[in-house]
Amino acid sequence: MIRAMTASDWPSVSHIYQEGIKTGMATFETETPPYKEWDQSKLSFGRLVYENGQGQVVGWTALSAVSDRCVYGGVAEVMVYVSEKARGMGVGSKLLEGLIKDSEANGIWTLQAGIFEENEASIYIHRKAGFRIVGTREKLGKMGNTWRDVIMLEKRSGKFQD
Repeated sequence: MIRAMTASDWPSVSHIYQEGIKTGMATFETETPPYKEWDQSKLSFGRLVYENGQGQVVGWTALSAVSDRCVYGGVAEVMVYVSEKARGMGVGSKLLEGLIKDSEANGIWTLQAGIFEENEASIYIHRKAGFRIVGTREKLGKMGNTWRDVIMLEKRSGKFQD
């Protein structure tokens, strides 16, 4: 089941985020921020969680603004994280579907994602959801002593094509 994330989901959400951080394939972040910091850096919509049949949160998604300039008000960056125990079960794809609908309902015309090139599963689910690869940002940042390339993907909403 997909539902809106609440503050009470933070322990599960932060645990899943930490699992993603530990893989070295999800983010340049090295630790999960405190809830208040995380909350302030995300848009108020697009925060979804996926609960399994036992009522456990096993995945989540959120959106970040790409700029505070009004011209980019309809552009957001996607975050999708799935618990280790739920990977490969379609959770990420279902969350992305829900996120796309929620983003469009809130006036977002372009979603973008930056994914490490090694994270083939994430690239796959984004492409399956209609994202297209727009390029590679070479040596975008370092993890330890290693430069990392990031594949940039975007999805333009069909609702705002005029």
